[in-house]
Amino acid sequence: MTKSLRWVLAILAFGTLSAGVLRAQDMTGTWQGLLQAGGRELRTVVKITKEDAGGLRAVLYLFAADQPGAQGIAGTSTVDAGTVRMSFAAAGVNYEGRLGADGNSITGTATVGPNKNPLNLARATGDAVWAIPAGPAALTPMAATAKPGFEVATIKPSRPEAQGKGFTMRGRQVLTINTHFNDLMTFAYGVHARQIVNAPDWASKDRYDVTGLPDIEGQPNIDQFRTMVQKLLADRFKLTFHRDRQELSVYALVVGRDGPKLTRSGGDPNGPPGLIFRGLGVLPGVNASMTDFANVMQGAVMDRPVVDQTGITGKYDFTLTWTPDESQFGGLGVRVPPPPDNATAPNLFTAIQEQLGLRLESTKAPAEVLVIDRVEKPTEN
Repeated sequence: MTKSLRWVLAILAFGTLSAGVLRAQDMTGTWQGLLQAGGRELRTVVKITKEDAGGLRAVLYLFAADQPGAQGIAGTSTVDAGTVRMSFAAAGVNYEGRLGADGNSITGTATVGPNKNPLNLARATGDAVWAIPAGPAALTPMAATAKPGFEVATIKPSRPEAQGKGFTMRGRQVLTINTHFNDLMTFAYGVHARQIVNAPDWASKDRYDVTGLPDIEGQPNIDQFRTMVQKLLADRFKLTFHRDRQELSVYALVVGRDGPKLTRSGGDPNGPPGLIFRGLGVLPGVNASMTDFANVMQGAVMDRPVVDQTGITGKYDFTLTWTPDESQFGGLGVRVPPPPDNATAPNLFTAIQEQLGLRLESTKAPAEVLVIDRVEKPTEN
């Protein structure tokens, strides 16, 4: 497990357990232990309660002692003949352990992608139970009809040694990190870099960090974040463009022969998706549509546009785990190392079929392109 796996900071996962040959009351209570990950000790707390139907419900908290808050992630768990298994698909986390003879310890392993880390749990009661850190107060969402811009935006050249790139929000603050003009365009308009036509040479070379606040109260959702970047491009980069269509090489995302293998999300159907890579080749999806998934794959992973042709509506939770190759992750500005000899995860195309019940088909299709009419380098501030 590497420091790039953001899940190590804070994860709250929910699951259910079926008791198998164990009595439900044998497992109920609070279990905790220390997980070594990324050079840090992570406190791990599992609270298990009995459900009315006779099964067991588990809540997993995984957090650093100095990291406030935890994020809720749905999952499933089972207990059979003394073997405890938990699979939290949306977090890309799997756990398997053996219940001790005294019923008060579990010896096991937590797995994220190809990485396995020992995690032993023991019952805890009373004052010995670790306090779960409370998360920050939720921000009030921006009105759904709002079309925000930046109240003020700072654009600075990125550090030359900076690696990777990203778009994120910290409370109301909106940031882009190590992004060039083409990155801003692909994010703002939901296209692949190959769908940008007539951009100048510097548009894919000069990298910038953008920081600012929206000019409307509340926290923007992902679409409002895109709107902010669109207005930034017009204001600070003097962008004008027109739309056209060209036949391009694309990947079509379609349903597999045996149908999709997706879990419908219990989250807010109008809420934002959660699609954050937890290392190269591990993509948990929370409250994500197939269009959301296609956009993330084309923006970060694939070398050509990805077109959603599944016809699947709604929001879903899933985790996709694969062994990436050197053709992938150009959108994140990352060079993929050769796969290890002992890699166990399949390649991307096989993983999508086996884990999601979908397929990526290479084809040619008419696709929208954005033709640049005018763009200027931004002035620094």
